Amino acid sequence: MMNRAEMEMSGPGVSRPRRTVKRRRWGRLRQQWKLLGLFEIDQQHEFYSLTCMMKEGLYAAVQNTIDSPLPDELSEDDYNLEVTQIHKDFRMETYAGPVFASLRRSLGMTEKEYQQSLSSEGSYLQFISNSKSKADFFLTNDKRFFLKTQSKREVRFLLSNLRIYMEHLEKYPHSLLVKFLGVHRIKMAHQRMKYFIVMQSVFYPDDRITARYDIKGCEMSRWTDPAPEASQIIVVLKDLNFEGQFIQLDQQCPWFLRQVEIDTAFLQTLNVLDYSLLLAHQPLHQDELSQSLSFATLIMRAKKSVNATSSPTHATSPTVPGVVAEEDSAPLSSELHSTQCHMPSGNDGMDITSLEEDRIEQPSRVGAESADLQMFQAQNRRLLPNFKNPLHVIDGPEQRYFIGIIDIFTVYGFKKRLEHLWKKLRYPRQTFSTVSPPAYCHRLCQWVQDHTK
Repeated sequence: MMNRAEMEMSGPGVSRPRRTVKRRRWGRLRQQWKLLGLFEIDQQHEFYSLTCMMKEGLYAAVQNTIDSPLPDELSEDDYNLEVTQIHKDFRMETYAGPVFASLRRSLGMTEKEYQQSLSSEGSYLQFISNSKSKADFFLTNDKRFFLKTQSKREVRFLLSNLRIYMEHLEKYPHSLLVKFLGVHRIKMAHQRMKYFIVMQSVFYPDDRITARYDIKGCEMSRWTDPAPEASQIIVVLKDLNFEGQFIQLDQQCPWFLRQVEIDTAFLQTLNVLDYSLLLAHQPLHQDELSQSLSFATLIMRAKKSVNATSSPTHATSPTVPGVVAEEDSAPLSSELHSTQCHMPSGNDGMDITSLEEDRIEQPSRVGAESADLQMFQAQNRRLLPNFKNPLHVIDGPEQRYFIGIIDIFTVYGFKKRLEHLWKKLRYPRQTFSTVSPPAYCHRLCQWVQDHTK
């Protein structure tokens, strides 16, 4: 039986108001976004103070980059650079600022644009995922950038491998690897310091995405209950949910399979496992199914994609285009005044060799491919779509796919080897995520090959 004090605390005069307050708070959050897993971080939110400090610190950090022009070529000092900025209630360290700034520029992103997105008046959003990770996930208000808290070990791993990560993006500028745009540490009085990274969101823009998947190429714990039919709940599904479906890319299939092989082979050299292939799709609109693009526009996009002289480690010009400027997208009136090139929606994977051979600037054909085209083929490049997030957007005949490889920090060390042995004994007939990096690489590539056509 309850004593009197317990009865008083559990009585209607106390429990009902508490339940009412909780219902109101929950209802307000649901009304704001009508999504489960994505909440606006308002003044009542536990992370409101932290995210306000993040925004203030990031604004100052990016402003420092704006005020300090990038060097012509990155040096060892740039990779080791740590800049501390003191604010009223906290201090924030920024690691390898020039390196990440050069990568942002290679993605066609201006510093002002980046600063505005990270520091806009709109509140950050908290993303509650079904991941086992203890990290906190935040999204900028425009959903363009992810901020994720990381352990000290994970940050050290990224920074120690930053140079070879940048070299990989330089060699394969159309890589599917997630793009890390900044690494920071924030320290508040009487609290533990927090490390966090800024990443480009793979699922951007997400307005019309109909399904999201996190793929690891195995079976154990790889099923998630789908959202109720006709609901607006965000659920990231897994491998077993995708069974019976295919990534239908048509002419882009060879390019995609090759790029997955390249990126996973790179991750194998880092001795990591447990990374995920993020996958989302949305149906193409009717006008996207039957695009009519000017020949001049295709030429301009091809020239941007073939540009082999720039790189993330040289601050001269972008390696990979971001948004194609309006003047670049418009047909050149003096060229092909009425000629239109009718392409299917997957035109960003077209045979760029034949396109380049027809360039007006190169009427003579020598027979051998130009150095640019040889570099294009060696780097597994494609004609990118005209989006702010072109590297992770691939159009198939009927669907637009958002694809990227994330979570690359899990090293196959002593603990993971023990976990592998235990799971091998515990689940002898199932495939699980904790396997050696070569096995993980091979299995994920095989999954992609089996589910792509």
